[in-house]
Amino acid sequence: TLSSGPISSILVNRYGSRPVVIFGGLLCGIGMVSAAFCTSILQLYICVGFITGFGLALNLQPSVIIIGKYFLKSRPIANGLAMAGSPVMLCTLAPLNQFLFDNFGWRGSFLILGAILLNCCVAGALFRPIRAATASVKTQAIEEGKDALKEEVTKDDMEMSSPMNVPMETKTEEEGGKDCCEKINQYLDFSLFKHRGFLIYLIGNVLMFLGFFAPIVFLAPYAKHIGIDEYSAAFLLSILAIVDMIARPTTGIIANSKWVRPRIQYFFSFSIAFNGACHLLCPLASNYMGLVVYSIFFGLAFGMVCAMLFETLMDLVGAARFTSAVGLVTIAECCTILLGPPIGGTLIDTFGDYKYMFIKCGAVMVLAGTFLFIMNYYNYRMLAKEEKERKAKEDDLKSVRTENEGRNNWDKETIQDGPELEPLTEEQEGLKKEVNGT
Repeated sequence: TLSSGPISSILVNRYGSRPVVIFGGLLCGIGMVSAAFCTSILQLYICVGFITGFGLALNLQPSVIIIGKYFLKSRPIANGLAMAGSPVMLCTLAPLNQFLFDNFGWRGSFLILGAILLNCCVAGALFRPIRAATASVKTQAIEEGKDALKEEVTKDDMEMSSPMNVPMETKTEEEGGKDCCEKINQYLDFSLFKHRGFLIYLIGNVLMFLGFFAPIVFLAPYAKHIGIDEYSAAFLLSILAIVDMIARPTTGIIANSKWVRPRIQYFFSFSIAFNGACHLLCPLASNYMGLVVYSIFFGLAFGMVCAMLFETLMDLVGAARFTSAVGLVTIAECCTILLGPPIGGTLIDTFGDYKYMFIKCGAVMVLAGTFLFIMNYYNYRMLAKEEKERKAKEDDLKSVRTENEGRNNWDKETIQDGPELEPLTEEQEGLKKEVNGT
């Protein structure tokens, strides 16, 4: 699902969110229905893993991207509410799967789940594309007119400055190279790797995902390891999901406030570090009540991170470049997401204790949160410095323009005063001649 991120971004940039989600829903339904007729584990890998996984990628990213197109002022709240759908299904999916398996078997369960996933096509049909307003058309026309004027001015400057014309062959070569780069960047903007904020976000998230999902995988086995029964251990995940469900929209409301939104990157860094602190303290929970408290705080921290995961990226790169940014981020994150749980399992097998896995995850996430906090502080300082430099340049340009306008006005006045003074000079010369004659 994550490794297909760039493909999903390219399709969204080319065709829009609505057809991509509908196509993704069809792939999900086809993959799950086909799994009902599989006779080997390899066929299940292809149907469930590859086809359904690719279909989910075509559902996830357009759903996140469309939020940035619909909302601006209340975007963090919208992201938090949209992300709350995941823990809702996490609470209901486990008992639903058990009910379907007990009554219809695994083949019948796949058929029913495939029919449920076909409802993604209905959701995609509701993704109304936003039409260009008349005001935007007018602004585009004005900008095109300004660009045309700039091109004329630059052409005149070239003709005045250089007596010889530039050969057309070099121009066509440069234009061909630019066209090729523009075609590549039209669907996937690789220039984001030169964006300072994007690189900070990418490095911090890649590090964070080494310890983000492993505690969820090993929470129930850890509870069983310390002597808790299977039902109570499974209920810990339900507690986590319920708290997560409440935390995501609540985090969106807090992130949308006037105190937090201008510096939302700091809030995101704190959420990651808070998540890591919960994992570091988890080994202290030696009984069931301790694990319940850990699950509550873990669900709160997990929901905070998930609610702001895409909002912070959109805040850094903007809505226009967000589609490409999501695709490039997910392809980088998928490696560490895959490595996190196996590394945790290796630590458990090596030391025979779960606490080392939680300590590893907590330390990695605290490190990621600290890195993001420091680098975002640096990024904000650099942005403020660049803004001051830009304003200083604008002020210098304005002063140069006023000086040039003053000189031009002075030249015009002298030119206008010239013909009026010429008769006086002629009369003076006549007087001189008459004086010399006398």
